Amino acid sequence: MRIFSEETAGVFIDFQEKLVPAIYRQEQIIEKAVIFAQGLQELEIPFAVTQQYTKGLGETVSGLKDTISEFRFIEKTSFSCWGCEEYVKWLKESGKKNVLVCGIEAHICVLQTVIDLIAEGFNVFVVADCIGSRALYDKEIALERLQMEGAFLTTCETALFELTGGAKSPHFKAISKLVK
Repeated sequence: MRIFSEETAGVFIDFQEKLVPAIYRQEQIIEKAVIFAQGLQELEIPFAVTQQYTKGLGETVSGLKDTISEFRFIEKTSFSCWGCEEYVKWLKESGKKNVLVCGIEAHICVLQTVIDLIAEGFNVFVVADCIGSRALYDKEIALERLQMEGAFLTTCETALFELTGGAKSPHFKAISKLVK
């Protein structure tokens, strides 16, 4: 299944100040998430940013937050984004059928969100180099489960170039520059 920009939205799940420092290989994950956010903005792909219980877990980390123009977040207390009325409304109003998912933790909020999105009929693409857990084993098991549930795995670079479509795209040079 191909990912086309006109059919696609994204979500960045809980990249928060008190969660990120405990994530295995967090620097690489945040670096890729920043590139991914820049790429989605270049391609004009709508995306949401969620924060789980901001009062206790803090804001979105500055490296990512500062990259997003007109930053705003959706507050949630359920692990799954689908349990958050504001997110459900946003996604339904977008009219998109594909959802690119990245975030933390892979085995909790990402997994539960993906399962719910698939159950609701969305095509879900998990950006594997933009998700993380505290323990590598939890991420690895989550990736296996995500595939068993019907999610498609991709990477930041793969997704951005697939959304770009080819070298004749007006976005090709910008996307190429981002991923190098």
